Amino acid sequence: MDDATVGKLQIYSVEERGVSSATCIIRCIGGVVHTGEHFSIESDTPPNAAMAPIILDWINRYEQLVDFIDPPHSAKVQLSGKAVVGLERGVTLASIGADDS
Repeated sequence: MDDATVGKLQIYSVEERGVSSATCIIRCIGGVVHTGEHFSIESDTPPNAAMAPIILDWINRYEQLVDFIDPPHSAKVQLSGKAVVGLERGVTLASIGADDS
């Protein structure tokens, strides 16, 4: 995926968190992000393929579910996966694609 088109979300707040899901307020800071996309927490090291992905389950903008979000918009989203425990304000998520299976 070309870095200029990589979907990126920045966590503004974590509203609710369960064992494997979290509802967050995010801002889209890069690319067009779609429901079903998989993300990893962005860091200075390359993404670890063995790390469980974070999956974007739904996007709620202005009390309506939508299929995508683009910069500079914000929304409430549901994220799932074991790695949601690492979500906190300021964390950036970078798209690693979608599960095509």
